[in-house]
Amino acid sequence: MTTDLDAGLLDALQHQVAVFARRAEQTRLGGVGQVRNSMDRAAYLLLNRLDQEGPMGVKALAAGMGIDSSTVTRQVAPLVDTGLVKRTSHPEDGRAVVLQLSPRGLARLEEVRSSRRELMAKVTGGWTPEERESFCTLLTRFNSALSARQAGLPAEATEASPTS
Repeated sequence: MTTDLDAGLLDALQHQVAVFARRAEQTRLGGVGQVRNSMDRAAYLLLNRLDQEGPMGVKALAAGMGIDSSTVTRQVAPLVDTGLVKRTSHPEDGRAVVLQLSPRGLARLEEVRSSRRELMAKVTGGWTPEERESFCTLLTRFNSALSARQAGLPAEATEASPTS
């Protein structure tokens, strides 16, 4: 049961999450920081996952991101068209196609990561290392709980994963 104190805190939390989402979108669009930060959220997450986990098929990529295969196919198409991702034959089954980060994709991802890292350093410049770590831990936990809820699992069922 939610008490009045809990309700007030939860109202403040949902408001801060909404403000965070707006600020994050403004930052992504180059409204804060540098334009080189700008990369479509879906593209960033797809490129990041391919970099961290290596080449994989659309179904595996979709499953790992908790989204539909048709969504991944649609989001990957412009990345292939611009040369950030390449389609290659599966090493064990030449008939299957896997998606792989291209050298150009890796360079672009590193540019965006570097710029975003610099922005995070500026935004949290007055924070202690412990505060940064605590914020990252709690934000990861929050995102994991949201992912679990979307998947229909109890929040405790998902291990915190900073790459989701």
